[in-house]
Amino acid sequence: MDDSQPLLGAAEQTVRKRNTSEKKKHWTENIPEYARVYLARRKKPDPAYVKIIEALVVIGTILFAIYCYLYFENVHFHAINAYAHLGYSEAQHQVGQRYLHGIGVSAHPEKAMEWFKKASDQGHPHASFNLAVGHLKGIKTPLKTGEAHSLIAEAAQKGMSEAHETLHHNLYINIFLITFGYLSIYLSIYLSI
Repeated sequence: MDDSQPLLGAAEQTVRKRNTSEKKKHWTENIPEYARVYLARRKKPDPAYVKIIEALVVIGTILFAIYCYLYFENVHFHAINAYAHLGYSEAQHQVGQRYLHGIGVSAHPEKAMEWFKKASDQGHPHASFNLAVGHLKGIKTPLKTGEAHSLIAEAAQKGMSEAHETLHHNLYINIFLITFGYLSIYLSIYLSI
């Protein structure tokens, strides 16, 4: 025996022989040590239930994509509705717009005004303006008398051009009506004499 190696048991010698014999099967001596890489073992095929689950997931994804393509407005409404329930003012305004115009959902102006109120309470200028205009048009809203004017003024303060136009238009109409009212009173007094 070789003096450099200690005496090994029979089991250890067979393991050592088996390990060296396996290495000799996979390696050739002319390949340098740094280039020796173990080859991957052959993978077992997936069981049938895994293939069925994968196929169902792929088919479900394709069907969902087709549904999203065909019914985009409905899917978009439900997505922004989820964000609106989380409290995002922009999403609440969008849900109000969808209810007002009936896009992706049946038109329901009262629900639209409820969503506009939620968004305007968070300071959304377009929602404030839409809520005020809906109130002025006679849609049932949770606003009190005179609150519509303050909402339009608030929206105009935040830089909304439509609100500026509405305020100035109402101002000129009020001035005209007041002047016309005084003129009609004057004329009625003058003609009655």
